[in-house]
Amino acid sequence: MSKPLTSFRPRVDDRPLWDVVMAVAGYPMVLAARQMRLFELLAEKPLTLDEVCAAKQMPRRGALAVLTICVSLRLIALRDGRYSLTELAEDYLLPSSPTYFGWLYDVWTPLVGVFTPPTLVKAVMTDRPQGPFADPAGAFGEWYIEQAANFIRAMHSVSVGPSLEWPRRVDLSENRMLLDVGGGSAVHSIGAVSIWPNLSAIIFDRPAVCALAREFAERQGVSDRIATHAGDFFEDPFPAADVHFYSQIFHDWPSDKCRLLARRSFESLPPGGRIIVHEVLLNDDLSGPFAAAALNVTMLMAAPHGAEQLSGLQIREILEGAGFGRTEVIPSFGYWSIVTAVKP
Repeated sequence: MSKPLTSFRPRVDDRPLWDVVMAVAGYPMVLAARQMRLFELLAEKPLTLDEVCAAKQMPRRGALAVLTICVSLRLIALRDGRYSLTELAEDYLLPSSPTYFGWLYDVWTPLVGVFTPPTLVKAVMTDRPQGPFADPAGAFGEWYIEQAANFIRAMHSVSVGPSLEWPRRVDLSENRMLLDVGGGSAVHSIGAVSIWPNLSAIIFDRPAVCALAREFAERQGVSDRIATHAGDFFEDPFPAADVHFYSQIFHDWPSDKCRLLARRSFESLPPGGRIIVHEVLLNDDLSGPFAAAALNVTMLMAAPHGAEQLSGLQIREILEGAGFGRTEVIPSFGYWSIVTAVKP
């Protein structure tokens, strides 16, 4: 039997519950603002509300709605009646920026409608990918083939900032060759060789992805220090290297596959060789943080059976189980961390 209202007083306020409801409408508005090229408009000069309306030919009420959301999220600043970009938007939401994040938004925007409560319930109850991800050999397989380049660019955009920071958190001065396993656009190798002049890198990925990696390396002027090696990193021999780097690879596979990769790296690396695993980590007690927990929902919805976000403790146990020692978990950039270990 419920308590009488007159005898009850809430112990905490209900803002977190409001945040859940309001996020459904609020966060997609940022994706809409990008589609309207609002950030590019404000990059030219600060504008009043009326000037934004005139430039975009939009009604005042709609313009105020989208601007207010972006101001609340610190993407746009409002000073003296004029709207301008914050450093966050300048660094990540302008196509001209080296750390442009928008390619991830390109891929994500069409998928927003997939994450409905009924679909999420089905994913939880069946432990299987849902929506367009449900049939890897069907519609999703066709989509992936068509969108592979866009997907690699999306992963590039989310990785540029971290790629410039994690190499500063670990001493690679004695290393000579980094094997970037599943290296995608080569973004992390580009960051590593830019920071460590003693280092070269090899991208180990599928043939079509290697072609994209070469394009990105050439664009950044480091193609002479970044090679590609096409193959299957579960089956084919690893090229010789004294550092193995995995970014967002372990979370793509069930634990037995992660242990296999760790063993393969241990067997391939020379004594003193280093492994580095780069991920958005869950807390060791699996209590969050929210971003990692939400990314874990994405893995449940979209990735193969058993794929999930891992904690630093879980990755350490995988690496130590393969024979590695001197394991460390090192926060690197934003939500990202690296887990690193050395072969005795």
